[in-house]
Amino acid sequence: MKSVAFQEDLCVISAYLKEKQFSGSTIMVTGATGLIGSIIIKGIVEYNKENDEKIFCIGLARNPEKVNSVFQEELDANGLVPNVSFLYQDIEKSIPETVKCDFVIHTANSTTSKFFMTNPVEVIDSIYTGSKNVFEFARKSNAKGIVYLSSMEVFGQVFEEKRVGENDLGYIDLQNVRSCYSEGKRLVECLAASYAHEYGLPVKVARLAQTFGAGVPSTENRVFAQFAKSAIKGEDIVLHTNGLSCGNYCYTTDVIRAIFLLLKAGKNGDAYTIVNEETSRSIYDMASMVAENFSDGKSKVVFDIPEGNEFGYAPQTKLKLSSAKMNSLGWNAKYNLKEMFERMMPDLKE
Repeated sequence: MKSVAFQEDLCVISAYLKEKQFSGSTIMVTGATGLIGSIIIKGIVEYNKENDEKIFCIGLARNPEKVNSVFQEELDANGLVPNVSFLYQDIEKSIPETVKCDFVIHTANSTTSKFFMTNPVEVIDSIYTGSKNVFEFARKSNAKGIVYLSSMEVFGQVFEEKRVGENDLGYIDLQNVRSCYSEGKRLVECLAASYAHEYGLPVKVARLAQTFGAGVPSTENRVFAQFAKSAIKGEDIVLHTNGLSCGNYCYTTDVIRAIFLLLKAGKNGDAYTIVNEETSRSIYDMASMVAENFSDGKSKVVFDIPEGNEFGYAPQTKLKLSSAKMNSLGWNAKYNLKEMFERMMPDLKE
């Protein structure tokens, strides 16, 4: 059962698709069962309910059972999602040239910090090989637009407290295996710029702040969900670091509006940071805000810091992202951090 906030979000996506004139297009979404990929597809389904001229979608995924679970409410009587077809394969395999589409949104990626620590070689290989396969497919399909979802982790460690733009990259320790993710993302951003330069591929890089909101599944285990679940249960919020690292966030539909805008706007090969600047704050401050506002006074913030980085957290940074470049395209974030948690909480309680 969709929460009220999540249904509102799907209607927002639907209206934006109509405003930006995606009617009649075919859009491929890799990582179809992930948070952002699945919400994009559900937004397209909502659009098709409300409009006669349809948008067709190809969702790339690995697991049919997970597809049926994630899209259970979208399935029709025949067990299909109307106007959506799913292509089941690993992203590290070439996409068949018989598949054709107008736009590509490449969201497929691991987001599990522990996996970065235990399987760094596989992380790098998946990020690069998967993205190259997607870029090659988009090039051969003569796609009108492609967006690659990168991460704020490409900025690395920033030690000055100032707003940083897309070119203000910080330090990444290449001897730290946790850097496999951030350095892999940097590599693919360079690959995107190279494809734009050499082949004229209309690819834009969406460099995302941490993204969440309504529709987050109860299985989500990233730090924002851990904080929210602790508050719901009235338990203490436990920090495994000193909490001084600065986080940056953006609401799911704010990010998705930016992605669809980038499909048709911006400079090919360029990176655009997607963030709500009002959300920039330390991990400790975010934990305190959640405890204060969402636990009925039952939760407090406590520390349990292990000697090693067994949880795979990114190195400490003072990073405060700037949204100026994205704003210049006419985009603005709508929801602040407290509102993001307010809209996510009903789904986690469910």
